[in-house]
Amino acid sequence: MAYSKVVENFLRYVKIDTQSSEACTDKVPSTEKQHNLAKMLYQELSDMFLECAYHTEHCYIYAVIPSNIQEEVPAIGFIAHMDTSDAVSGSNVQPRIIEQYHGEDIVLNEEKQIVTRVTDFPCLKNYTGKSLIVTDGNTLLGADDKAGVAEIMALAEFLVSHPDFKHGKIYIGFTPDEEVGNGVEFFDRKEFKADYAYTIDGGKLGEMSYECFNAASAKITAAGKSVHPGTAKNIMRNAMKMLYEFHAQIPNECPENTEGYQGFYHLTDMQGTVDKAAAEYIIRDHDRQKFEERKELFRRTVDNLNQKYGENVFRLELKDSYYNMREIIEKEMHIVDNAVEAMKQAGVVPQIEPIRGGTDGARLSFEGLPCPNICTGSEAHHGRHEFACIEDMETVVEILKNLVKIYANSNAL
Repeated sequence: MAYSKVVENFLRYVKIDTQSSEACTDKVPSTEKQHNLAKMLYQELSDMFLECAYHTEHCYIYAVIPSNIQEEVPAIGFIAHMDTSDAVSGSNVQPRIIEQYHGEDIVLNEEKQIVTRVTDFPCLKNYTGKSLIVTDGNTLLGADDKAGVAEIMALAEFLVSHPDFKHGKIYIGFTPDEEVGNGVEFFDRKEFKADYAYTIDGGKLGEMSYECFNAASAKITAAGKSVHPGTAKNIMRNAMKMLYEFHAQIPNECPENTEGYQGFYHLTDMQGTVDKAAAEYIIRDHDRQKFEERKELFRRTVDNLNQKYGENVFRLELKDSYYNMREIIEKEMHIVDNAVEAMKQAGVVPQIEPIRGGTDGARLSFEGLPCPNICTGSEAHHGRHEFACIEDMETVVEILKNLVKIYANSNAL
């Protein structure tokens, strides 16, 4: 059966393993295999006779589709990331298409009894009668964000092959390492000269975001004192138990207990011995003032424990990661309004929601490129139950075309 260009692209891209690595964030890209997709995309863009660049050192791809109108209109950009999460294997992805999905549980792998259950993913009911792309249960699918990559490439192919479709200058950017927080670490604004941009890195059709968390990471270390347990009374100081004491003083506002605009503290790693222990957290809040208060709680708790146990027994490393892009985008709300209009023209009901996370667009917005986030038509990211909807991915391409048309008719520079 013949499929649309966006589906063909997607099925091709997901078979390339591009997982980034949390263990190698001191370099970009964190994994060399991300270059395998980058090389493919560079070749495909070059075959369209587009002006494109491949920054091989850090694995960034840029392309420009020249304007075909005389009017001076804003240059817009579309960005997606090539890497996938390392939460589940991305090697040897075997995508499978379910035509006219029946609305019931999906058996991904009968031998291993891996089933995507509607009780776990009730959103599946919304896709009854549509065509879904799923995995064989052994890997993630990679729709986050190869769906976005495929949709941008389908848009580029459409614009190049339809010269009568009027548009201003369009910039394309594909980035590595978004999943490990380094997606725009070496993003080159000299190559990507758009006035405004959109990351195509969301979920279900209609979803759009222009606000995200303020984010920080924290590492707390505790210095213990190890002696023989038989003679430990009034001498031993168990560093692991001391970290438990720290954690007990942090409110139970964790990811599993929060939603919407609620912020959280998330313990991501804890390890150690009696002698020394360390715990790592991420701190998140949409509200900047509450975000600062959360960080201050960590500082104050460490100070109080050091008063109890001695100076510098507890140490805190606190680092901001990114900020809520709403601070920047609300000054340029026309870019959100244009995305809303583009969705309505495609028959889609816009659903503006805060991101309970971050995107490349958050940092780019603070670097002078306002960049809200648009849906990809996929859900259940970062796991073996991830899926993409064919009809919705095709609609996202239509939304991008509508955005291009809207800006081509704009003179607001």
